[in-house]
Amino acid sequence: MPSIDAAKKIADAFEVSLDYLVGEELNEKFDEKTVQRLQDIEALNPTIKDKLFFLIDTVIRDPNPQKTYIQ
Repeated sequence: MPSIDAAKKIADAFEVSLDYLVGEELNEKFDEKTVQRLQDIEALNPTIKDKLFFLIDTVIRDPNPQKTYIQ
């Protein structure tokens, strides 16, 4: 664990905030349920996670499947 001064220097070198450096800034943007889902996804078997990401990517990228899945 770096000291606060060392962490600040690292953050400055990468031009990011300390929150970003420790991953807190990302979680601020999500509600608790979303953060829990992201943690659950991260814990999945890699094969299942790949399939889930494929489905997510398809829904996000192609508006036609979005209509199908949402209805």
